[in-house]
Amino acid sequence: MRRRDLLDLLLLAAVWGGSFLFMRLAVGEFGPVALIELRVGLAALFLLPAALWRGRLPVIAKHWKAILVVGTLNAALPFLLYAYAAQSLGAGFLSVANAVTPVWGAVVGWLWLKDRLPWSRSLGLAIGLLGIVVLVWDKLDFQAGGTGPAVLAAVSAPVFYGIAANWTKRFLTGVDALSNATGSMLAATLLLLPLALATWPQAPVSAMAWGATILLAVVCTGAAYIVFFRLIANVGPTGAVSVTFLVPVFGVVWGAWFLDEAMTASILVGAGIILVGTALALGLVGGKHR
Repeated sequence: MRRRDLLDLLLLAAVWGGSFLFMRLAVGEFGPVALIELRVGLAALFLLPAALWRGRLPVIAKHWKAILVVGTLNAALPFLLYAYAAQSLGAGFLSVANAVTPVWGAVVGWLWLKDRLPWSRSLGLAIGLLGIVVLVWDKLDFQAGGTGPAVLAAVSAPVFYGIAANWTKRFLTGVDALSNATGSMLAATLLLLPLALATWPQAPVSAMAWGATILLAVVCTGAAYIVFFRLIANVGPTGAVSVTFLVPVFGVVWGAWFLDEAMTASILVGAGIILVGTALALGLVGGKHR
């Protein structure tokens, strides 16, 4: 991997790890729906000029039905679940829960598209799911004021990412990444707009919350896509997806540094188990990878 690609990988991991920090900072004032509407809406505005410049709007229009599903499964629903969870769970916890995304992608591909998995990758799926159990074990409190519902939201979000990845493989193969990204952000914006207007915060929102929201949308969503596309072009999908292993590191560090979040044993042990399982599930260790 070239030095520039390595720097892109580290930058992307730091930015995506920071997305959970920014959600924590902004969701208390905006609420989950308004925050995510701003996230996808501003990201769409950021990506749209590039899509116009490269003539991608006809591509988006041609595949609008499939892209609408991707916008729902890959942006609107998981972003909402994470924002809801961020009201009571730390950025470090959320970033570790997100790391299991490739595991769910493999599970859905196996169940839906009948992708064949060697034993090492099947073992990785089981290990990754075990890591989730370790991560959430001490937080499944469903009494009044407990974090149980937020935990379920956080661990459910990656399932939608896994479905979206396989939907894209099934129905959007050959459609370029910029069209997918721009179209999905536009779709998510339109889907969430009525609910966001109905739940828009009545009290004035602080400059800090607005700043965190703008960074979440422009840097962690719009600009991050551009870096990710460049990584895929330069090092391939497998190399690009290795960012999964670095995002929890930055997520935990940012949460501890800026929000004084504790690095609990369940987070550290769960993260280790999840990352080992993800490495096996992706085929990065234990045999030939794709």
